[in-house]
Amino acid sequence: MSEQLLECVPNFSEGRDPAVIQAITDAIASVEGVMLLDVDPGKATNRTVVTFVGAPEPVLEAAVRGARKARELIDMRKHKGEHPRFGAVDVCPLVPVANITMDETVEWARRLAQRFGEELGTTVFCYERAATSDARRNLATVREGEYEGLEARLGKSEWYPDFGPATFDPKGGATAVGARDFLVAYNVNINTTSTRRANAIAFDVREKGREVLGEGGKILKDAAGQPVIQPGTLKCVKGIGWYIDEYGIAQVSLNLTDISVTPVHVAFDEVLRAAQARGIRVTGSELVGLIPLRAMLDAGKYFLKKQQRSTGIADAELIKIAVKSLGLGDLYPFEPEKKIVEYAIAAKRAAGGGGAKKRLVDLTLKAFTEETASESPAPGGGSIAAAMGALGAALATMVANLSSHKRGWDARWEEFSGWAERGKAHHVALLKLVDEDTDAFNRVMDAFGLPRSTDAEKAERTRAIQAATRFATEVPLRVMRESLASMDVIQAMAQQGNPNSVSDAGVGALCARSAVMGAHLNVKINCAGLKDVGAAAELRAEAAEIERRAIEREATILAIVNAKM
Repeated sequence: MSEQLLECVPNFSEGRDPAVIQAITDAIASVEGVMLLDVDPGKATNRTVVTFVGAPEPVLEAAVRGARKARELIDMRKHKGEHPRFGAVDVCPLVPVANITMDETVEWARRLAQRFGEELGTTVFCYERAATSDARRNLATVREGEYEGLEARLGKSEWYPDFGPATFDPKGGATAVGARDFLVAYNVNINTTSTRRANAIAFDVREKGREVLGEGGKILKDAAGQPVIQPGTLKCVKGIGWYIDEYGIAQVSLNLTDISVTPVHVAFDEVLRAAQARGIRVTGSELVGLIPLRAMLDAGKYFLKKQQRSTGIADAELIKIAVKSLGLGDLYPFEPEKKIVEYAIAAKRAAGGGGAKKRLVDLTLKAFTEETASESPAPGGGSIAAAMGALGAALATMVANLSSHKRGWDARWEEFSGWAERGKAHHVALLKLVDEDTDAFNRVMDAFGLPRSTDAEKAERTRAIQAATRFATEVPLRVMRESLASMDVIQAMAQQGNPNSVSDAGVGALCARSAVMGAHLNVKINCAGLKDVGAAAELRAEAAEIERRAIEREATILAIVNAKM
């Protein structure tokens, strides 16, 4: 995916009227090129978090259309809700997703803020990376006093807006537009109805912490007369407590502003610890909006490691572990295809056409075999070679996982978990190459189909054919490299793994060697079409050496296997 992708996550101050929410999201979705990924309304907060992605220009247009409709339908004079807010379009951050830098995202955010001010007449403050001064980076500072304090605030020179009018708009309020890294809005459910206790836990863990109280409940001051602050235990975390009437529970509501510093699973366990210290039990948690796939996989691995279990398992299983461990199904079912960013984007692309097609690796084994047997020239030997390599690496991963759980080998679980992760990485890479090989073949066919009426067209066609042929040669070469590398794991499992599965390691070696030899045939046939003789000779030489090493390694592994049987 080479296109630039921005994510936009506007928060609208309406979470109870489905008609209003639908009108706003319809306005957003009306922009061609924008994928509406998630709409997450909250009744108690009276707030809806919307997530959509696309190229920068369509994203800005969709944000403007959504904001225009929100300002038309939402009246802040009537708004009440648990969440801090100061406008109909309360916040509208942009987040870089793919092939776009943060500096570029800041530029787009300021363009969006300018459009809000000029086209909609909205009072706009820029925050986070888009802030025009350090004093405005923190959203809590920008929104301090909320809607009720906005009129008085606008009368102060230091809070002159970045864009739009400096006069108070009682119906629409103000909007904060920002550029930031991926933020995870995450609520932890607790078995109390007390907002005060939920707040106490939030203050325990959030980075800002709390003011220290002295005798008589007075705030302690330092020598400079400033309040003494007791910092919280989690960095890059903001938090408050609230009561959610629709669920009949209180929540510790957290914003994780940098999940590389404080991941979701760490925040969950820390809230769990703080709650237990106060005699309160955590019952589960809730994601508002979307979360990156890596965060869910890391959570799954974290909880498996706590159980001393292998982490080299399929992504779908890691996600299940994460969902169960975090209690993400406590309030309503957690749907990965809707809540995980990468899955939601893929689902939208597939549903909308968008050039997306079903991958070979998503077919059943029967359907894949039948597609191979059809009159279509692809998938062909290259894809089959990659599939054989993936199966060989998967067998090694299976032996590692079985060994990790073998009775009496408890002290070695981490050793085998490491091997399982290495095996998984190989079979995941090889599975991708199944489709990439077929795509490479199709690219060659497309190049041959280019027009050749003029000298310029002929030259471009020749260039395209050579580029596609080079790519079609490099893909099976990557299959060869990956399959050979997987034999390190296969041999280790033959030597050190569960002896009851040694034959599985042997079959894995046969698959890996066959993958190397099959892919080598594709390297050879594609090299014949390359006009760059020197490059073709280098590719052939590397491929021949990989095959020699794979055959040698297979013999070594089979000798180990046969000796153990």
